[in-house]
Amino acid sequence: MKQTYPLPVHHSWPLYERDRFFELGQIHGCDTLDPVPDITYIVGSARPGQMQPGVWECDLVDNNRLSWSGEIYDIFGIPRDAAITREETVALYCEGSRAAMEKLRAYAIKHRRGFTLDVEIQPAAAPRRWMRLIAAPVCAGDQVVKLQGLKFLAPGAHD
Repeated sequence: MKQTYPLPVHHSWPLYERDRFFELGQIHGCDTLDPVPDITYIVGSARPGQMQPGVWECDLVDNNRLSWSGEIYDIFGIPRDAAITREETVALYCEGSRAAMEKLRAYAIKHRRGFTLDVEIQPAAAPRRWMRLIAAPVCAGDQVVKLQGLKFLAPGAHD
């Protein structure tokens, strides 16, 4: 029996609450992200049978260049050695989720706020699924230069 995903999370939050919201990864049995501004790894592991959360980054200064850990490729059903672009990746979001993500992303960049959002995606080589996206801007002075965060399959959203 296919499980229906509950109402999705949709929440914007101020940067001073960054540590608290990145700890949301613990709902998947993970520890928190490295608390330093340059996220490079996740400590801990997923529960048995669950995919490890992945770390991602979007460099706004370098034409939205994406950097992903291997787990993000797995979530999107893309081979780990494939070249990726933001445009191609965003096309894998279902329409309503894509619109919500783009709206929160623009708000995060404009107002220097993080966000948490559950989105429905249609991976390249897998059935539709729900993914939790946690994002926070990285600032250099008053300018947002990157977005970075976590992506992982949302609770109850497995194939």
